[in-house]
Amino acid sequence: MSEILRLDNVELYYDHVYALKGVSLNLQQGETVALIGANGAGKSSILRAITGLSAIHSGSINYCGERLDGTAAAEIVKKGIAMVPEGRRVFPLMSIKDNLLMGAFTRSDKAGIAETLESVLERFPRLRERYHQQASTLSGGEQQMMVIGRALMAKPKLLLLDEPSLGIAPKLVQDIARSIVAISRDQEVSVLLVEQNSRMAMSISNRTYALSTGSVVLEGISRELIHDQRVKAAYLGGEV
Repeated sequence: MSEILRLDNVELYYDHVYALKGVSLNLQQGETVALIGANGAGKSSILRAITGLSAIHSGSINYCGERLDGTAAAEIVKKGIAMVPEGRRVFPLMSIKDNLLMGAFTRSDKAGIAETLESVLERFPRLRERYHQQASTLSGGEQQMMVIGRALMAKPKLLLLDEPSLGIAPKLVQDIARSIVAISRDQEVSVLLVEQNSRMAMSISNRTYALSTGSVVLEGISRELIHDQRVKAAYLGGEV
């Protein structure tokens, strides 16, 4: 596997308050990596730094061997990085079809867009069933499926997911977890997954970085870390 993403000693702060303190991590092509930690640990700030939504103050971000930090957010999307933000930001009065097609705004290959759209509907059959309904009529879990599908319409090499299980019924959390595994496997998409549901995140990822107050405090292979006593105590409620 070749490296698709690397952060080296990244520092970022808002109004002189540090959000990231010397964060270093990497992601290999086709790999799923989880970022776990409490609210305010810096997980979402890492995604904002990668996507250019927040400018870093020092360190570097490299994507596919090229320097990424300092690149405009719109250009980062064109390079093959798609983000599913926290909170299922949908266009509520638009149809599911039109919400999905919004994800392909950087593409001009009509045949390719149609092919990707069909693959998304195969991945999420509920969206096909409700294809012409307004997005506001979907449940929270169905909306999450739609925004993941919308991100896939950009045909990304790297998919960033910010709290995909937040506020979703447990049954649909399982469906979404299985979808993330299948997307990485079948479409060879690298995934960086931010989750407070640490158990779910570690069960579907190859490696995990645990964050606290803007710093990486633990890292390792997920199936090994999930049995680490420090991880159990701090992130899994004391037991697995």
